[in-house]
Formats: sequence, C-alpha cells, structure tokens
Amino acid sequence: MVIKILAMDQIDRRILVALQANCRRPIAEIADQVGMYLSACARRISLLEENGFIEGYGARLSGDKLGYGMTFFVELSLDSQSDAALAAFESAAQRRPEVLECHLMTGTADYLIKVAAQDTRDYESIYRKVIASLPHVSRIQSALVMKTVKPWLGYQVAQRH
Repeated sequence: MVIKILAMDQIDRRILVALQANCRRPIAEIADQVGMYLSACARRISLLEENGFIEGYGARLSGDKLGYGMTFFVELSLDSQSDAALAAFESAAQRRPEVLECHLMTGTADYLIKVAAQDTRDYESIYRKVIASLPHVSRIQSALVMKTVKPWLGYQVAQRH
C-alpha cells in the first residue's frame, strides 16, 4: 500500500536537497543533517520514492573522461505531426543510445535532441547513420556546445511561492 504525500514539508525538501547533492551519503548522515531519527528519515525517503518524487539514483559521468569531447544540440523537424509519425520518431529515438536526451518542443523545430561525440568525424557518422535515419525527419539543424557554463545539477527544491 502506497501512502500518498499530500504536501511536502520542509523536512522532505531538506532530504531531497541532501539526496540530490549526494545520493551515496548514508541515511544516518542525512537524518543528522535534517534533525531526524534514522528510522524516521529512512521512512520519509521510502515515501518520497513511492510517491515518485525520487525517480531513481545514479552517477554523473564525465563525458570528457569517457572520450566524448563534443556535445551537440540538434533541432529536428518532422514531415508530419500525426500521432503515428510522432510515435514512430519517439520510439526510434528512445532506442538509440547516441541520443542522450530527446524533447518534444514548441516553436520552429518539433524535437530537440542532445548528442555526445568523440570528435567531428564521430558526429558526422552519428548525423548520417543515426539522426538522418530517424523516421519522418525532414530538417536537421545542429549546434555545437562550445562551453557548458552551468551544467544541470538538479532541480530547485525550495518551496515555491
């Protein structure tokens, strides 16, 4: 039985901030930080997981250390916006490990995808063999990331007004 969290309180928010900063910290440390007993903190974390506030845990890997020295954001337009065309594109994009992220957009492009490449030759191969072969793609506009000024480190958890 899942107990529904009707509204997060300040302790829940502090737990989420602590986990988002370092999910490998022992629960005992988090409990101390937020002023709770270990068992109560563990139960709160379980409730946050069960209610979907925490979707999973993972490590942030270094693209540079893994040999991916280039990142591209690619705008894609499709030849049709029918449900079937969108579903076919999305299904194909989800199956491609080269596509790191894929977002349905408003504006001039239908989708924005993020791709990492080792170098320009690698990106050309990804462009030709992966991106251009995705179903219903009619226009491709690529942009090379020159420098990441602020990497994504997580959501703002503070209470919103």
